[in-house]
Order: sequence, then C-alpha cells, then structure tokens
Amino acid sequence: MAVTFPESTKISVRQRLAARARERWPQITELQMHHRGVFTYVEATTEAGTLPLCRLRYVGSAHDWQVAIYRASHDDYQESIFPSGLPIGTCQDALDLACGLYLGDPTAWQDLRPPTN
Repeated sequence: MAVTFPESTKISVRQRLAARARERWPQITELQMHHRGVFTYVEATTEAGTLPLCRLRYVGSAHDWQVAIYRASHDDYQESIFPSGLPIGTCQDALDLACGLYLGDPTAWQDLRPPTN
C-alpha cells in the first residue's frame, strides 16, 4: 500500500496555498496542486505560462512541510531548506521561497529569516 496523507490535510494545504497566492503573488492567475504519496507538487500559472514551483513533503502535520525547489535546468526537484535555516516550515513559506525565486521577488524571504538579535 502506498504511503499517503489524510484528505483533510490535502484540503488544508490547498486552501492555505491558494490564500497565500491571492494575498502575496498577484502574478499567479491559477495555482495547481497534485498529490502523490507523501508529496504535493505545486505549479503556478502566470501570463507567461505554467511553471512548476516546488514539491512539498508531508512530515506528519498539516502545518509542517519539507520543501524541494523545482530546477528547470535539470527538470527535477532539489531538496532545500527554508530561509530561516530550518529544514521544515509552513506550506506558505515554501510557496514564498519558490515564488521569490521564480517570480523574481526575494523580498518574500525577509519574513522567513531568523532574527539577528
């Protein structure tokens, strides 16, 4: 039997990412998510077309995820850490990380970094 995660978590991640895209990323006209096993693949549609952004890995909680950024140069996903320096973060932070890169707005990472004091 394939490993997967609850339907309620799939609904939650869809709602959280859609809300974040609406509030922070107006360039995104549509956000698509596909679930496979413990992974959620996230793609965005913009005026320029559809682009894969990231792959989220379910780690047992609807609030905590690992992220892998899509690498167009290799057509694969590379495990990443969050700007906070942690390997686990929210799905919204993962979206900001990927969109900051692919939509050219690294200011999205400012709130994701750990405090310097």
